Amino acid sequence: MEIPAEDVAPMARAVELAGRGHGTTSPNPVVGCVVLDSAGQVAGEGFHAYAGGPHAEIVALAQAGERAKGGTAYVTLEPCDHTGRTGPCSRALLDAGVARVVIAVPDPTPKAAGGAARLRAHGVEVTSGVLAERAERVNEEWLTYARLGRPHVTWKFAATLDGRSAAEDGTSQWITSPEARADVHRLRAAADAIVAGIGTVLADDPRLTARPSTPGEGPAGVSRVPGVPGIPSVPGITDIQGIQGIPSVPGLPGDRAGDHLGDHPGGLPGDHPGNHPGDHPGQHAGDRPRVRVPLRVVVDPDGRTPPSARVLDGQAPTLVAVADDARTGIETDLLPAPGRAAAPPHAPDREAGESSAPAHEVDLVRVPRRGAGLDLEALLRELAARGVVSVFLEGGPTLAGSFVGQGLVDRVVAYVAPALLGSGRAALGDAGVRTIGELPRLTFDEISQIGPDLRLIARPNPQPGREK
Repeated sequence: MEIPAEDVAPMARAVELAGRGHGTTSPNPVVGCVVLDSAGQVAGEGFHAYAGGPHAEIVALAQAGERAKGGTAYVTLEPCDHTGRTGPCSRALLDAGVARVVIAVPDPTPKAAGGAARLRAHGVEVTSGVLAERAERVNEEWLTYARLGRPHVTWKFAATLDGRSAAEDGTSQWITSPEARADVHRLRAAADAIVAGIGTVLADDPRLTARPSTPGEGPAGVSRVPGVPGIPSVPGITDIQGIQGIPSVPGLPGDRAGDHLGDHPGGLPGDHPGNHPGDHPGQHAGDRPRVRVPLRVVVDPDGRTPPSARVLDGQAPTLVAVADDARTGIETDLLPAPGRAAAPPHAPDREAGESSAPAHEVDLVRVPRRGAGLDLEALLRELAARGVVSVFLEGGPTLAGSFVGQGLVDRVVAYVAPALLGSGRAALGDAGVRTIGELPRLTFDEISQIGPDLRLIARPNPQPGREK
């Protein structure tokens, strides 16, 4: 598809705006919108900032006011055409008198889709597919969730330059630098669930909580690697600053980090209409964004999680997944106890600023076996039913190998330290690869230096028969 030159810069800006909602909109998508007036000047812009907040189109139209009439709206995701707690964004665009709407990605959800058709039926010119790849990338977690019915999975590991994640005696603290570890906590905080295996729980007794040092800010010490063009500063978010070939648009503002466009007083609250199963109870008009607490998930086929494990400490909601045929008394061990009962596992949220929040609940789910472990796709579908859109996979090589072997890893984040071990535990266990022809190939998205370490972000190459 040939993209009109005048559409590139405003849609790139919309993609950038959408990325500002990364990690705060779940279970809704990230969406950005730019509205140009009839003269081609920027009249309004916005993004969906948090679940329960106004949609990107509503924010941008409120900012544009009367200037939207006869103008063009650039939206990274097809405007919704469903009436939920708010009216459809397609209707809002029509009411504003917008003459043209440019869409990057169609909405894959049956309830919300149809906005483009409604707009066309009312005489609005609609162009689709502009910068679709960039818009898909910034919204890949939610699109995976919407299209495949399971969460998007990021596998993270830390290793030495020769690929070892632990020494021969099992010690692994600390292979990477404090800067890299701070970056991991930032990525954890952006996920809906943090997943580890029972081996890691028994060996390391991790808390699996997100403890970012500066919420909302990137890690200190991140620098671009010379000679690697187009590296985004945040995983999955395209940085449009300095990209060649993007024409300038009169009046298109630069980056304004810290703007709260989603809080525009003219906006109307409302979650993405096609995504109600994950809506958080208690969010109504006027609610403020919440501090999200990722769900902790322990993959424990035989129910060996000890009651004293720190993942059961009530600091975050926890789900222990055991095999459906496991004979274990873990149900009794996990019954609510003092300091362990509170928020339901499907609502891993805590009100911002709440200083005396009760302890979070521990829950148990039974999942079919697959080989020596669990059917991980069944587990992911169970998590999706609980409103989990994105998973951050940590832990040891065995669980990672199972996820890779079952084709369930969507992104890999590797922290590589300039150190050598020579022996010890490999970062990845058996992934079912028996010959070089079965080797899963990946494509690098980003290479960044964080302190003394490198952060490599890659994703599996598309496989025939697997929708992405």
